[in-house]
Amino acid sequence: ENTKPYCFFQVMAIVGEHIILPCHLEPAVDARSMAVEWTRPDLKPRLVLVWRAGQKLNLDDKNPSYRGRTTLLTDKLKSGDISLKLFKVKLSDRGKYKCYVPSLNRDSVCELVVGKWASLKVFMQQIVKPPLEMFLHMFTLVLQCESKGWYPEPELLWLDAEGKILSAGPTETVRGPDDLYTVSSTVTVEKRHSNNITCRVQQRNINQIRETQIKVKGDFFPPLNHYYRAMNWKNSKINSHIKTKTWRENMQNLIRSFSQWTKKQKVTE
Repeated sequence: ENTKPYCFFQVMAIVGEHIILPCHLEPAVDARSMAVEWTRPDLKPRLVLVWRAGQKLNLDDKNPSYRGRTTLLTDKLKSGDISLKLFKVKLSDRGKYKCYVPSLNRDSVCELVVGKWASLKVFMQQIVKPPLEMFLHMFTLVLQCESKGWYPEPELLWLDAEGKILSAGPTETVRGPDDLYTVSSTVTVEKRHSNNITCRVQQRNINQIRETQIKVKGDFFPPLNHYYRAMNWKNSKINSHIKTKTWRENMQNLIRSFSQWTKKQKVTE
């Protein structure tokens, strides 16, 4: 008379997994002859699974999204286990599920949290802005990190070799029509940062972390020998005409050298 169903409050799953929404009768009684109904109150039709007389019923008003993907644990019904097993979890499966036992007129609710993680890419790009004098003291390059296909919305961080968070641009977040998130961010790396830089994307709710690392080496930065030579010629006290001509030649060499260097660089993923 006092028997009630008790479901686990919250279950987390990743898209594609087979999962169980735990639910049991307490005190434990044999549930093999009982009717059990699992529903999603927010859906129409709301029926996920109907179990009667020891078998699953394929009713016309069952939600088509769950056909062929649900069952009870038949070998555990005797001990009062009325858990729902769900195959090949979809992102659309997220939500609250109600387990109802008609003979007891009792129910219990379990929430399914569904997550999806994705691949991670880091792109390296060189930023060149006039005037070229900007390169005299420091040359910088920009790393861009992008990750697509997450759910729920993840967090993106840039870390140095010691695991400390680097100051970076704001994370851009886009939610697609499929409800999946794409996040991207950039970080500026200076030549003095000849070290490992890590891009990490994490989703704490589903305990998923993806990260990739790039080693920033000195040869990632372009050769500036022509630039320094040009500056020296510009600042020298030689004939103005010769000085200007030579300075221009060195500037052309700088641009040519930089162009050749850029072609050798590869996008890092």
